[in-house]
Amino acid sequence: MNSARRAPVLFGVLMIIAAAVWAAMISAPHWSARASGLDRLEAALLDIRFSLFGTVAPAPDVVIVAIDDATLAATQGTTANRLLLADTIDAIVATAPKVIGLDVILADAGAEDVDSRLAAALRAAPMVIAAGGSFADDAPASPIARPSSVLRPQPTFADASDVGLVNLSTDATGVPRYVSMVFSTDQGIEPSFALRIAARFAEAEPVISEDQLALGAVELPLDVGLNLPLRLVGPRGSIPTYSAMDVLSGDLQDVLAGKAVILGYTATAFGDRFPSPFDESVPGVEIMATAVSQMLGGETLRRDATTRGVDVGASFALALVGTLLVLILPLSAGVPLALGLLALWGGVVVVAFSAGLWLGAAVPMVASAGPLAGAVMARYYTEKRKANRGAKALAALKRFQSPALAEMIADDPSFLREPTAKSLSVFFVDLSSFTHLSEWLGPARTQDLLKHFHQITAQAVETEGGVVLNYMGDGALAVFGMTDAEGNSADQALRTSFALIEAVRALGQEDYTVGCRIGLHYGDVILSRLGGDRHQQVSVAGDSVNLASRLLEIAKTEGAIIAATDALLEVSASELPRPADRVKPVPVRGREGWATVHFWSA
Repeated sequence: MNSARRAPVLFGVLMIIAAAVWAAMISAPHWSARASGLDRLEAALLDIRFSLFGTVAPAPDVVIVAIDDATLAATQGTTANRLLLADTIDAIVATAPKVIGLDVILADAGAEDVDSRLAAALRAAPMVIAAGGSFADDAPASPIARPSSVLRPQPTFADASDVGLVNLSTDATGVPRYVSMVFSTDQGIEPSFALRIAARFAEAEPVISEDQLALGAVELPLDVGLNLPLRLVGPRGSIPTYSAMDVLSGDLQDVLAGKAVILGYTATAFGDRFPSPFDESVPGVEIMATAVSQMLGGETLRRDATTRGVDVGASFALALVGTLLVLILPLSAGVPLALGLLALWGGVVVVAFSAGLWLGAAVPMVASAGPLAGAVMARYYTEKRKANRGAKALAALKRFQSPALAEMIADDPSFLREPTAKSLSVFFVDLSSFTHLSEWLGPARTQDLLKHFHQITAQAVETEGGVVLNYMGDGALAVFGMTDAEGNSADQALRTSFALIEAVRALGQEDYTVGCRIGLHYGDVILSRLGGDRHQQVSVAGDSVNLASRLLEIAKTEGAIIAATDALLEVSASELPRPADRVKPVPVRGREGWATVHFWSA
């Protein structure tokens, strides 16, 4: 394989290697669940999927009791917040729930009698209360969420209840995406608030493996770090929510019985709120209830090591296959096919979401888009260089061949690979008395005269759609009808002849005159390539060519400037610029029979 052939192959290999390296760089953070610059894009694309498929039904066993604006307005000034909590808990307990989760961190000490009252209410209930972890931005990586510190409830409350951490993982826009199942704290491994509630409700010990949570009959896939992806169910109020005022009034006896009740603040004055794909502001207690709902059989969203592996595989496949398509196929086909693959993956991602699978959209898209853009740019500039070289080669070819013929060869390199028979108008021209004139002019002036003669001959022939096949010293051979251009080839040849006679006469100077003779014939010829495989030229042969050539001698003998056979005049369809001066049969040297020839004199 020579260097010219090796270069594209080597370039393609380098592009494939670059695509693989790029895909690896983009996929590495995703595979290990590390934060990356693509998280914001993935969040936006995930929200589109949420909006596309809409809300889902939560588990029927989870309800929310909200200390809302109406509750605070009704109890303002009559009871302290902790007494309100105690009264609400007592009222909920009276409805016989299965478990109560208090989404409030009771970290500060209050009045002794008030705290005692609340502690008593907590002890009387199947209760889980909240603690909160604080995470440092520069905390070292850990396989399990490790808060730098934990804000815990007062001991009097912690002793009366189970405690779980309420922390959520949010994306760059603040939308909650995960809830951790366990945390590594200074007191060891501690469960999350949502897991505590779900375990109490299911009356089952949670079994957590590297990628799964088993809670009774429910099995949930977990992402890296024992995180549960949140399948947000809808806008605020999607999980049944009841005002604490209704509980205190005793109106919800049958509604809360046997349920997992999440108690928390939804009042405007409390800032525990999150944006979601469905709503600009969802109370934190509802996000916690969503997590509990998933653990008790509600809709889930699977993102784990398996789905991340699929994402990475798709990233490599799209990057490598797309790059190959762009490199191997023409850009007009390779680019649409590569983009079609990206669109196909987008369709897979959307369909998978409908089945509860969170496949990555951002990572495969960016992992493939970079190599695709690079391959397209490389191919574009490569093709542009080839086109420029081709244009230069065509321009050079046009200097050695008729421009029309050069275009035909460029468009179809196999043109005239096999000899072709065709009926054409054959045109020969030479300068009159050139031997004597060249001797008188000398070499330099003769060369200048020939240069101008060839230029005006080419211009006159090409103006009428003809092709100059050969220049022969002071003469030229051209044909009309070869390029299938519109028009009558005989008329084109005649118009060219009269125009060229005038143009050649104008080449004369004060000290000499210039004239020419033209021979014209219409008939069958053979068009072919002459020469070896490496160097060829287009030629025309046959009796019609020989006859047209002999007409130059006959015109000289007859003192004419144009000699055209009767065969050409019979094909002509237009009125001649001027009629022939005479028509007569003449013998043709080397040819049997006579030819009827039309003569025009100067």
